[in-house]
Order: sequence, then structure tokens, then C-alpha cells
Amino acid sequence: MGLHLKSPLVVSANPLSEKVDNILKMEDAGAGAVVLFSLFEEQIKQDAHKLEQVLRSTTNAFAEAADFFPDLDEYAVDTSQYLEIIRQAKERTDIPIIASLNGITPHGWTEYALDIERAGADGLEINVYFIPADINITNAEVEKRYLDIVQLIRKTVKIPIAVKLNPYFSALGHMANQLQQSGADALVLFNRFYQPDFDIDNLSVIPNLEFSHPSEIRLPLLWIAILHGRIPVSLAATTGVHGAKELIKYILAGADVAMCASALYRHGIPWIKDILDDLKWYMREMGFKSMDAFRGSMSQEHVSDPTAYERSNYIKILENKNLRNIK
Repeated sequence: MGLHLKSPLVVSANPLSEKVDNILKMEDAGAGAVVLFSLFEEQIKQDAHKLEQVLRSTTNAFAEAADFFPDLDEYAVDTSQYLEIIRQAKERTDIPIIASLNGITPHGWTEYALDIERAGADGLEINVYFIPADINITNAEVEKRYLDIVQLIRKTVKIPIAVKLNPYFSALGHMANQLQQSGADALVLFNRFYQPDFDIDNLSVIPNLEFSHPSEIRLPLLWIAILHGRIPVSLAATTGVHGAKELIKYILAGADVAMCASALYRHGIPWIKDILDDLKWYMREMGFKSMDAFRGSMSQEHVSDPTAYERSNYIKILENKNLRNIK
């Protein structure tokens, strides 16, 4: 994204960053940057609706009656507080602070994106959390929704934009290229859709949040290795980073940074330092003098057999004799 980071480990969007003191701890532990917790389009709309209600209620009211209405700031706590966290984080830290907006419509964010830029954010992560459940929506319409959002925000702000993608596009490489052409400076691979579960006794849908697992790195690892060097954007890997091993694999594939959150809940914020210490040990053992010395060395464009990322590897796996012996 054009940002200079002191380490390749970035804290991804999560509620820990709601407290500036936690952001300070992340910086002290060695985080290269922090993506703030997500601000949802629904929150922005709700605040705007409440503000409109108050203004409508107080229009032409007696001056004495105005004292009975809540202060307008009370109706914008979520959004105004978010901007204040950006300001405080920028005043108290030296690492890049990246805001995160989560929504689904093209016009849901543009005005607030500008407020985020004015508050001092170094970048903006766009998380289009959209599940096309309408069977009449075409793939072209889904893609256009993403591209329209990026284009509108790109026209609104000058700070770099990262797009957090899901892995379900039918032609992901083409979509990544389209996003770059629309104004994205970075791609974050991949968004974890929090899928619901059923309570079979009460016949209700229940939210189900599970921390990521290291085994989940394989899909983003594949696509980062394929996209590295082919599209002029920064690549951020997210999902499954619980230790230096996952961070190293992502960098070998071609990621500029890897992002973590679940590991911080399991082990605490100081775990960042442990991951980075293990990364330094690995680099010393392997003789790597810098990150660039091995970044992308396992990407598709650099491996001796590029088909390992395509159909031939799939066939080799299925032909594995060990699989045939399983009963």
C-alpha cells in the first residue's frame, strides 16, 4: 500500500483494537501496522437515522423544550468514537493505522471514508461482506458491486485502499486485476464468512464464531502464490496465522504482509513478538538477509514446476498410494 512497515506482521480487524492501549501494546510487540475493528454500514445508517429523527423532532420547537432532547453526540457514539480512536491512535503510536469499513452498497461508505481520511488514518480496508442469496443476481452484477464501491471510494479519498476479498469468485485472478484497475492498492486474501449454525431444539439460527486454524492457510496460500508478480498491488494474507510457520509460508508465496487476530485471543498480544522472534531465527538459519531475499520465492512464477499450483498437483494428490491404503 506504499506504507513503510517495521515488520511483516499486521494485526487484522478485531475488537481488541477498540482500546488505544491495546494498539500501543501491539506496536510494542512489533506489529507492522494495525487494522482497526470494522465499522459497519448498518452502524453508519443507524446513526444517520437517529440524527435525522432528533433534528426533525426539534425543528420549530420552543427553545425551552430543546433541553429535554438528548445531546446530538449521543446519537453518533459509534461513528464519532471510531474517528476519535483513529485520532488518538495516530497521536500515541508511530505505526500505520488502517481503518476498516464493512458493508454491501456502493453509496453506504463514501462520505464516511472521507471522514476517516481526515481523522488521520493511513489507509482504508474495504470489507464487502456480501452473500448473493438472490438467485436472480448474475456473477457480473456481483462483481460490479465490488468494483463500483472501490471506484467511488477511490474518487473520494487519497489514502491507499485495500480490498478484503472472499475466495468464491469464479475467475478470481481476473477479479483481482479488475479491482486493481478500479483503484485498489492492496488485496487481502481471504475474508472468512462466519456461517450460521442451527439450534435443532429451538429451531433457530445461531451465530457461530470459531477462531481460525493454521490448516486454513492453504487456500489463500495458493492464490497469493498465483497472483504474486502478476498484478501490481500489495498482497496481504489473512487467516490461520498462529505462529511464524504460517507467516513464513505466506511470505514465501509472495505476500507483502500476513495478518493475525485469532492468535492474539489465544495467546495474548505479546505473542506478536514471539512470532517475529521465530521469523528472525528462521532467516538467520536460512541465510536470508532481508524479507525481499525470500519473498515470493515459492510463488508460481518462481518455482521450477509452476504446474504444481494447477491440475497436475491435484492429480498427484489423488494418485498418492498412501490414500489408497486407507480403510
